Amino acid sequence: MKLILTGTVDKLGIAGDIVDVKDGYGRNFLLPQGKAIRWTRGNEKQIDGIKRARDAREVRGVEHAQEIRSQLEGLKIEIPARVSEQGHLFGAVTSSDLAVAVKKAGGPTIDKRSVSFAKPVKTVGTHAANIKLHGAVSAHVPFEVVAQ
Repeated sequence: MKLILTGTVDKLGIAGDIVDVKDGYGRNFLLPQGKAIRWTRGNEKQIDGIKRARDAREVRGVEHAQEIRSQLEGLKIEIPARVSEQGHLFGAVTSSDLAVAVKKAGGPTIDKRSVSFAKPVKTVGTHAANIKLHGAVSAHVPFEVVAQ
């Protein structure tokens, strides 16, 4: 089965790639999950749009990733959250919360899927997250959770 990937799939390819996969894998996983569309001549024209969107988000190389890392590590990031009287959050800080806070603090747009926490953030105070920018470069970003 010939498919066009709409997102990154581990060990298969990145958005915009045309891949050949077994029928069951394509029909039962990639298509229902929205990670691929069927290849046709008409859909092949959409590849340019997918690649343009990917290039706009993508880090261009190790040097560019190091520049972004220095920007991120220099930011003062605050995430407002609703808290109880004991200082515990109602819920937890998510990767999308951090991505929005980085943008508000004047940093670059980051993909929420590249953010990871060592442990769930459920208290007020200073915490840190890792943001994978490139295969060899990741940023250790401190942030503060404050009561709303």
